[in-house]
Amino acid sequence: MVENKTSYDGPESQLSIYDTFQQAKRVVLKSDQPLFCAMLTGKKVMHLKGMPDFEFLPGESVVMPAKEEMIIDFPLATQTDPTQCLALGIDAAKISDVVYKFNHAVTIENENDSWDLDSSASHLVNNKQVNILLKRMLYTFTKNTSSSKDMLLDLMLQELIVRLLQSKAKGVILNDSLGKYRDTRIGSVIQFIKKNLTNKDITVNLLADKACMSVSNFHKKFKNTLGVSPIDYINSEKVNFAKNLIREHRNVQMSEIALKSGFNNTSYFNRQFKKMELMTPLSFRNSFDIKI
Repeated sequence: MVENKTSYDGPESQLSIYDTFQQAKRVVLKSDQPLFCAMLTGKKVMHLKGMPDFEFLPGESVVMPAKEEMIIDFPLATQTDPTQCLALGIDAAKISDVVYKFNHAVTIENENDSWDLDSSASHLVNNKQVNILLKRMLYTFTKNTSSSKDMLLDLMLQELIVRLLQSKAKGVILNDSLGKYRDTRIGSVIQFIKKNLTNKDITVNLLADKACMSVSNFHKKFKNTLGVSPIDYINSEKVNFAKNLIREHRNVQMSEIALKSGFNNTSYFNRQFKKMELMTPLSFRNSFDIKI
């Protein structure tokens, strides 16, 4: 395999950018540090312990525990069009320090206080907050020459770990098939939202009452844990519900779709849909029709 590696040192971290110029199969990569990996160009096929094989594409990332093997195929790499990815090694002590602070910030009495990064690999797809942060980190590692570089990188590294913890918490609580978090305050609120998603009268005050918390404390703990405010979470779920309705009922008026999805009016529905999908509901319907 023909490959070029460029590395940049940061506080309690090292960024390595890999350019691969030749197709290859079953390439093994392992690190003594936990790794955050992201695709920049091209495609890989990943073979990770405990996970089905998957294509690894730009905009996606993988979190790997220390000393865990990644087995990788490079099906598209060529001399003129290399596959490019990055690997950010993070000191385990740094992760432990941020994890401790995160749990202190999100704890609710004796609940919600034992989050940690997985001891197994995880695959993140279309995490906008992580991708935006990654672009800033990449620029700062490779281009920033100011005296504040290390300070900025340290702050961004802490934010990255928090974002990964929030992503894990959100995935675990939202997909709680065993009901482990059903009786916790955040978990019970999520269940209430799912059961009453199209109810136009759901408010943060109502959810705070369900959680037996003040409105301000509920809003803070919800957002700190999941990385999204209660209202933004509800609206994102309603938009997903609306997308399914649009697919299934392509002749129904958008005003009716909005009402069936739990929005009070079409104008607000349009704004929220465009905010989350970067297109209007009508554009979404038209693009879906073209694909079909």
